[in-house]
Amino acid sequence: MSTFLPETILNWLPDAIQLFYLVATGFFIRGVKLLNSPGTARKGNQFAAIGMLIGVLVTLFDQDIVEFELIVGGIVIGGLIGLLLAKKVQMTAMPELVAVFNGFGGAASALVAWGELARNPDILSFDTTGLVSIGLSVFIGALTFTGSFIAFGKLSGFISGNAITFPGLNVINIGAMIATLGLIGYFAYDPSNPTLFWVILGISLLIGVTSVIPIGGADMPVVISLLNSYSGIAAAMAGFVLQNNLLIVSGALVGAAGLILTNIMCKAMNRSLLNVIFGSFGAAAGGPGASGNGDKTVRETSAEDLAIQVAYASKVVIVPGYGLAVAQAQHIVKEVATKLESRGVQVKYGIHPVAGRMPGHMNVLLAEADVPYDLLKDMDEINPEFATTDVVLIIGANDVVNPLAKTDPTGPIYGMPILNVDEAKRTIVFKRSLSVGYAGIDNPLFYAEKNQMFFGDAKKSLQALNEALNEV
Repeated sequence: MSTFLPETILNWLPDAIQLFYLVATGFFIRGVKLLNSPGTARKGNQFAAIGMLIGVLVTLFDQDIVEFELIVGGIVIGGLIGLLLAKKVQMTAMPELVAVFNGFGGAASALVAWGELARNPDILSFDTTGLVSIGLSVFIGALTFTGSFIAFGKLSGFISGNAITFPGLNVINIGAMIATLGLIGYFAYDPSNPTLFWVILGISLLIGVTSVIPIGGADMPVVISLLNSYSGIAAAMAGFVLQNNLLIVSGALVGAAGLILTNIMCKAMNRSLLNVIFGSFGAAAGGPGASGNGDKTVRETSAEDLAIQVAYASKVVIVPGYGLAVAQAQHIVKEVATKLESRGVQVKYGIHPVAGRMPGHMNVLLAEADVPYDLLKDMDEINPEFATTDVVLIIGANDVVNPLAKTDPTGPIYGMPILNVDEAKRTIVFKRSLSVGYAGIDNPLFYAEKNQMFFGDAKKSLQALNEALNEV
């Protein structure tokens, strides 16, 4: 406990600290609750940030800390890095940034466990619970660290988005996980050999690589959500190591929220978590139209023709995908929508849960362009409306609108709930080419009679449409 405070304050300080921890926990819970809606998500982040500030300040009085210079230095350096990232990182790179944050969260938990072990030279002074907590914190934190950076590499493109695997890799991964848990148990039983700690760390780092590298790019939204959960669980384990109630609660909240979101993402893909981890798609897939359009023909449209179609429509639904993010076309989409609304056209946005490269990617992207939250409709809300929609503008989306999910039992996405855009009177697909999506299969929607293709960069195509609307 800090010794520079008067004795009277020191007497009631432990109870006051726990009270403030309870207050911080309340802010965390309220923040998580507000995150369930795009309209309140920003306020939720603010509540959580206040809770974290309270937790950090109070913890400084809960530990025997003498080197405040290092703490202040860390705050300054970390704050500057955070400010730089907030200003410089594009919205299109947000999935990669989230992956990095998950990785650093896992690394921090592992370092806390190692630090606690290092500052107590008598390792035999730890009880069994403490040693198990240290082992689990290192195990989960280390694999989260390396796994997150593999995910970062796949999202950034310097590691192939395809599933990189070989026969027996899943068996090796499962065996390595079981072996690591066994080593943690033995470490807790007989901690006299410190080399065992480093063996656990090394295997955990390797598991992070080998468990994420075989997962294809199409599954990255689920992987990011799962790794986020791992980082929370690792933090909770670090809380047990430090015997810090706030860290335990906050880590458990992040872990639980991540698992719930992971489950939602899996349901949106009609797949189990085990299937995502051990049976991912994203490599060269087979099935009908896997890699080409054969002798099929498409119907193309122009900016002028499309402007007439949407200007005289009653209802237009915009379906964004990762192509919208790559083209950074969210602002021009908002301009087009505003012009249509000024003409009395009803405009809504259909958001699939796994559109983009992380959970909520499209919501964040469109929120940046000041698209009203009430116009962002999730899959269950918008699907019943497609039958009464005149035109659907599909901008950079592919697998989430692929009818093969409903018609091809042999395909990798069969059974995945999709946006039923094929029920609309007309669909327009903005795309650079007829290339396949991350699932590696062709999309028969491209060749449907009710569909027209608008080839080119999404941003330039939308700019052309925006200009053409001035002439209608």
